Amino acid sequence: MDRSLRSPERLRVRPRRDPTDELDEQGPAAEAGEGRGGLTHGRTLEEGSPVTATAPSVWEFAARTFEQPARRWDTPGDLARHLDPRTVQTPALDLIDTELVRLLDVPDGRLIISMPPQEGKSTRVAKDFPTWVLTQHPDTRIVTASYAQGLANRNGRTIRNNLTAHPELGLKIAADNGAVSEWQVDGQEGGVLSVGVGAGLTGRPADLLIIDDPIKDRREADSETFRENAWNWWTDVASTRLAPGAPVVLILTRWHEDDLAGKLLAAEDGHLWRVVNIPAQADHDPAKGETDPLGREPGEFMISARRDKKGRPRDEKAWEKIRIRSGARTWASLYQGRPSAAEGDMLKRHWWQEYSTPMWLEREDGARICPDPGVELIISADLAFKDTASSDYVAIQVWLRRGADAYLLDQTHARLDFVATCRALRETAARWPQALLKLVEDKANGPAVIAALGRTVPGIVPVEPEGGKVARVAAVSPVIEARNVWLPSPELAPWVGEFIEEAAAFPNGRHDDQVDAMSQALYRLLVKPLLDDDDSLHVPDEYELHDAVGYSISEW
Repeated sequence: MDRSLRSPERLRVRPRRDPTDELDEQGPAAEAGEGRGGLTHGRTLEEGSPVTATAPSVWEFAARTFEQPARRWDTPGDLARHLDPRTVQTPALDLIDTELVRLLDVPDGRLIISMPPQEGKSTRVAKDFPTWVLTQHPDTRIVTASYAQGLANRNGRTIRNNLTAHPELGLKIAADNGAVSEWQVDGQEGGVLSVGVGAGLTGRPADLLIIDDPIKDRREADSETFRENAWNWWTDVASTRLAPGAPVVLILTRWHEDDLAGKLLAAEDGHLWRVVNIPAQADHDPAKGETDPLGREPGEFMISARRDKKGRPRDEKAWEKIRIRSGARTWASLYQGRPSAAEGDMLKRHWWQEYSTPMWLEREDGARICPDPGVELIISADLAFKDTASSDYVAIQVWLRRGADAYLLDQTHARLDFVATCRALRETAARWPQALLKLVEDKANGPAVIAALGRTVPGIVPVEPEGGKVARVAAVSPVIEARNVWLPSPELAPWVGEFIEEAAAFPNGRHDDQVDAMSQALYRLLVKPLLDDDDSLHVPDEYELHDAVGYSISEW
């Protein structure tokens, strides 16, 4: 066969053939035992033979010539459970199975799957999937790649061992070609070549390329050198060895927005890649027409493939512990599949200042009082809730101004319905009685809250937003860059990491509720007084200090 004519058609499942078709094609000759040998399977019947020369029925002929089903196992997951009945199947792995089967039916198919670590994605894609493909199409030349040659070898060894330990698969490894890094199916063109990302592939074409976790860890992900090496390997090596129509699947946890997945999607042909991101916790916005790939409600955690010694999967408490332990950046990237820029887009991470000593005293009734008389406190709220089962995020923040600096003191950020939103705003106002001014954006659901609480919570002021979200953040970003905005330390506020991540991802992040509340507060506290020439933000120079305290400052 001309290797240049290889096509994804070879990787597609062909329909079963009706056994009566062949009988009809052969005509009377088949019924008479002629042609391909008829009932005697090639033996010649001599006169006096004890064998009765009776023409076979249609069903007898079908039993002898019926083509084996094209798929003995419908999906890689079906085969995985056959090979190991202990295999755990989750909705996420069901989705991956569906996507992998679909991939083979798409010429030049390109698929990116991102998913939290330790949820069975690598086993399914880099081990079960190649085994399944070979049972359907044993002449498929498969290349599997991982961040290290050792990991790639383990994947190749597992596939090879699956074939040798299960004769019912109908495949054997060629006797002279059984190395874990490269082996071939006996009597077939197909096999598996396992390489580390960065290795050469000269002379090794691929009918199917599987890339499993091209980045090892955070250190490599944050290294531009490692990221560029992975990209150069794809452009200069891997992509050049693909046979015509060969599908490619990249499976990974997202470490960095500029990782291999990020670069592929940003490339000129990025639209050709189908992306399936399965976040640990559903974070879609139904109000924007978004859906969850697993059909979950917003905030719902995935059913985990991980099991403890008693066979129990991770529950909501276990996921929450992981979220807290991993930190906001790692949770957003590895577990939610939404990495943000290392330094931030519009709002750089290093611009924020941090304070670690509480600026308030707490009374017995739970109210917090700031003893400094020269400060101003306000509450800023973004109330984009939905009065439905799928509530959106609400952000209620407490800010303090002292001189030219602003401090974030407190925040409520959660999915709340209308009743819970009103309760949260009342509780925040009671906890911070010095915050007489409560800014509520006068759009979406803000007017409903203002109408409901206007007579019981004093100081609620509707704010008519001017310009878009990006313009409003651009208006306050100079004071953040000037290091005039302070955030509490993680010890004071465990939620502050989530705030920084949302700010760093803006305006390309999934949510912007906290950023909206922040920009509204900072504009009122720091920017508007400057525009209004408010003396409260004035910082005296050395000559004014001389006049005030009565001493002179040397010109030297």
